[in-house]
Amino acid sequence: MSKTPLFDEFSPVSAKEWKQKIQVDLKGADYNETLVWDSPEGIKVKPFYHADDAVATFNNLTSKKGWSVGQKIYAGNAELANKKALKALQRGVESLSFVIPSEEIKVESLLKNIDLNAVSVYVKLEFLSHEYVQALVQFCSDSLENIYLNLDPIGQLAKSGNWFEGWEKDVAMLKKILAGEAQNIVSVNLALYQNAGANMVQQLAYTLAHANEYLNIFQTETERPKTITFKVSVGTNYFFEIAKLRALRRLWITLVEFYDFDTECHIVAYPTRRNKTLYDYNTNMLRTTSECMSAVLGGADRVVNLPYDTIYHKDNEFGERIALNQLLLLKNESYFDKVNNAADGAYYIESLTAQLTEKALELFKSIEKGGGFLKQLKEHTIQRKIAESASKEQEKFLGGEEVLIGTNRYQNEGDKMKDTIEVYPFLKTNPRKTLIQPILEKRLAEEVEQKRLDDE
Repeated sequence: MSKTPLFDEFSPVSAKEWKQKIQVDLKGADYNETLVWDSPEGIKVKPFYHADDAVATFNNLTSKKGWSVGQKIYAGNAELANKKALKALQRGVESLSFVIPSEEIKVESLLKNIDLNAVSVYVKLEFLSHEYVQALVQFCSDSLENIYLNLDPIGQLAKSGNWFEGWEKDVAMLKKILAGEAQNIVSVNLALYQNAGANMVQQLAYTLAHANEYLNIFQTETERPKTITFKVSVGTNYFFEIAKLRALRRLWITLVEFYDFDTECHIVAYPTRRNKTLYDYNTNMLRTTSECMSAVLGGADRVVNLPYDTIYHKDNEFGERIALNQLLLLKNESYFDKVNNAADGAYYIESLTAQLTEKALELFKSIEKGGGFLKQLKEHTIQRKIAESASKEQEKFLGGEEVLIGTNRYQNEGDKMKDTIEVYPFLKTNPRKTLIQPILEKRLAEEVEQKRLDDE
């Protein structure tokens, strides 16, 4: 066998030479106009990337422990939610996320027979209560490192237009909770901005500014949370979404280094709802598969899939089982858990990561210069910017440039959905008094779908 390295016989080809060859093949067409396209974030995407394009590789952009398969469970009834959780664990779920609507839900009933030393549990409280958290901490006292309390008063304000109780009361409650034994307390909801139509630079910058408000609050060492959990919504722009998650970690490392904090970034990723469709709903499975793959390769700590019928069906056995199986296939049959930092060294992804990081940091600095995230939220600047971005994306969708198969292209005219809808699939309006204009999540296909339903 020859000991000569495989490629030593070939001369290296520079990026300039590749470009010249492409230019010849274009037969006079302009290279930039034909093959270079602009993303909504203002990033020029080239047709190929070369070692000449290599940028400095960032470290620590992936999960330290690898990614876990998660499932979200609404805990309106503690006993039923517990039963559902135990069944999910038997099927291969590795982490649980409970949405708890009220203090009437008993912790001991909800977490009964769940091995909290082996399973991570995420708790989203739709209220703010020190007493409830104390009860939870007491029940989970031997495994607090596996309990994540997703408390996010600023996210509550952004999503609903109101605080839980008021800014000062909410902050005082957070500090009181942090003074206890609970370790993983604070959460930041990037998914809200993505599902409302923000572009990726906005998502990253608003998330960083959102988190920075908490870092400004928790100045003393005893107040600093051990971890901040970032709920991230992932779309189908495959490589960009991988780069987005990597950029988020990079931005977070930059921010906490400035504060001299050691608070960790913990990423929980979900497929977006924004591109999910009512008609030709099976394509949603293709979308969520791509989105979960981006989440894994982007370095998420935990991935929770969405059932293909989540926008129009109530929770159901079939939809949830399919969603779980998608993740299990990725992990156990596609070996997506075998390689750490698979995107490292990919020139295209590294370039996107660097550009998203740079542009988001620039926007973040402008937000801070303008008084910070809360100030701009109260002045409706954030809402206006997201609405402008969402409007541009909507125009592309209605014009056919942004394609959702089965909805604005290749429609199945015989597809009827009116009699299958169990939950309202469109933006709900609930007129009420709010302190600020809430950020509203809306799917791209809603207008088209409403018209089709009316025509059935």
